Order: sequence, then structure tokens, then C-alpha cells
Amino acid sequence: MYEKISGIGIDLVSISQFAELDKQSKGALTERTFSAMEKAEAEKSSDKYSFFAGRFAVKEAVFKAAAHLTPEKTFDFRIVETKKNPDGSPEIVITEELSGILHSAGITKLLVSITNQGDWALAQVTAVSECET
Repeated sequence: MYEKISGIGIDLVSISQFAELDKQSKGALTERTFSAMEKAEAEKSSDKYSFFAGRFAVKEAVFKAAAHLTPEKTFDFRIVETKKNPDGSPEIVITEELSGILHSAGITKLLVSITNQGDWALAQVTAVSECET
């Protein structure tokens, strides 16, 4: 068995635009888009909108890396949850719902990277599958 890259997703989010949209929606954007764990982590961060923008970029990047491989060609990206590991690196939480979607797409692993610079948050996700030969 070996691994192959099955999909790559990248997304770039303006932190200030994300903050403005959330304020215009009176917090509904962040309330409906992020898990309780993600919202708690955002409150602990030095800049919650920078945190949210990065995590939103992850959700979009996972969708771009994986949705085209699913039978439906789509899924609700709000089920994608990102946690911070003790070393500070991000990790995508594979919930039961996301696991089923990844399984149907033949994806065994999602690798993620997030970076913020100035007003921008960027996430890159690599979808990995196992192959026999």
C-alpha cells in the first residue's frame, strides 16, 4: 500500500471582510458556521476574527479538496471542524459525519496548513488516499 494525493484545496479569506460580514449578521455567521470548540478557541485567541477567517478558509479548502470526489459532488462544509494541537499545529477533526463523506470519496487522511498575514488568512488542505499499487 502507498498513499497518493487525491485532491488539493486552497482558500484565501479577508479577515476584515469576514469580520464585517459577521457584524452585519449580528454574529449569525460565526454562530452557524463554527463548532462550539472552534468558538471557544476563537475567544482565547489574540484576534478572534483572524482565527475565524483561518478556520473558514479550512472549511472551504476541505470542500475544494474533497467534494469533487464524493458521489454527490457536494457536502455541507460546516461539518468541517479544526482543532489546535498542543504544539500549535492545526488538525481537522474527523467526526462521524465527515468520516462517512471521506470514506465515500476514498480519502483516508486530510493534511492542513493555515497561515495569516496582514488582512489575509489562507488555508491549504491535501486529501490523501491509499492505493494498492
